Amino acid sequence: MLDQHQIDAIADELVAADRDRTTVPLLTARHPGMSVDDAYAVQRVWAERRVEAGARIVGRKIGLTSKVMQVATGITEPDYGVILDDMVIESGASVEFDRFSNVRIEVELAFVLAKPLEGPNTTIFDVLDATAYVVPALEILNSHIEMQGRTIVDTISDNAAMGAMVVGGRPVTVDQVDLRWVSALLSRNQTIEESGVAAAVLGHPAMGVAWLANKLAAHGQALGAGEIILAGSFTRPMWVERGDTVHADYGQLGTVTCRFE
Repeated sequence: MLDQHQIDAIADELVAADRDRTTVPLLTARHPGMSVDDAYAVQRVWAERRVEAGARIVGRKIGLTSKVMQVATGITEPDYGVILDDMVIESGASVEFDRFSNVRIEVELAFVLAKPLEGPNTTIFDVLDATAYVVPALEILNSHIEMQGRTIVDTISDNAAMGAMVVGGRPVTVDQVDLRWVSALLSRNQTIEESGVAAAVLGHPAMGVAWLANKLAAHGQALGAGEIILAGSFTRPMWVERGDTVHADYGQLGTVTCRFE
């Protein structure tokens, strides 16, 4: 276990990496005994530093909920991070490429809660009952830790690699569509690079939100009304370069697009 001084020092290092658009060496290489609990402690301090600097927590992201993402990263269990208000971008925006150390895109659904959710016994039915609406979203991944050899401990410490999210398309209530069968085509510069179906997220994207509520309960936390929850990607991450236009077609749920300048 790391002591509080070590946790604070790592969090401050990651705050500086975010500010300077840089990456730092693997945490697990420098702290071989670092645990998942240590990683979430680092993430909490990192979030506190951002809030102290004026940011506001508006939701949570869930990562590594689909087999395709676990295979892509070599990490075999889900994780989570926080979403801050300055991370939320509207569809159609031009996004500053240099805002990030590196850019990858994932296709997701975002759940916006009308009621709070508190574990430890949250079910998929509780999630569906608590959801105001579901809306298409792209997650912009941004790693502040060198990527080769990362473990889940590195990723969690780095706020689960959350960079930003782009929200758009058509919001729907949970009874308007079978969320398992929401599909998307992800294009870069008018060429389809990835495709997927939302059931790839634990069989149903709402299962990711239930997992999150129960995981947070173990840390004495809960999800609040009004929070936006990114439920996990159902495609592999797609690398993006400066000048690229990204377009995700969710069929009846509409499209999400952005350009990296």
